[in-house]
Amino acid sequence: MNIAILTFEGFNEMDAFVALSMLNRMKSFGWRVHLCSPSDPVTSMNGVTVRTQQSLEFANSADAVLVGSGKSSRDIASNGDVLRRMMFNPDKQCIGSQCSGALILSSLGLFQHSPACTDATTKPLLIASGATVLDQAFYAQGNLASAGGCLSSHYLAAWVIAKLAGLEHAKRVVDYVAPVGEKEETVDRCIKVIKPYL
Repeated sequence: MNIAILTFEGFNEMDAFVALSMLNRMKSFGWRVHLCSPSDPVTSMNGVTVRTQQSLEFANSADAVLVGSGKSSRDIASNGDVLRRMMFNPDKQCIGSQCSGALILSSLGLFQHSPACTDATTKPLLIASGATVLDQAFYAQGNLASAGGCLSSHYLAAWVIAKLAGLEHAKRVVDYVAPVGEKEETVDRCIKVIKPYL
């Protein structure tokens, strides 16, 4: 499995790195997780500079694509040159957005027939783009998912694992990253959130 995590200039570290860490727990099963960007390197909203591993176009053939949030999401969502480089297919790929990443997927027309989740700051912008916004942390319809709020990023990662490898693998990964003393509670909560959408 090839997984693409899109990271643009000013990206949110939680969106990118939580998903990267969780999805890489599937490395022994042949999963390869890549930070992808239209530029290299990229610097996060808090000044962390990272080298990206693949170009933006790599995401077009990945098995799953996650679009994180960041300070430039609104600009990317209106940048035709960048949008034309993203040709995602929810019939063949699992596609998800985190917080303001939903603006980008909305600009690509992916939320025309599906509601979306996002953070409180992005909600009015996403509504203005024509999307229906739900007041919940996670939602998926078919192969298209969205999460709202930075700490909901583990729902998105667990959903990808459950969709592509099965619920037991998702439980194992969530259990690994869950706080000590709260593992059972954390796993149960996560699975309760994503299971209706599998």
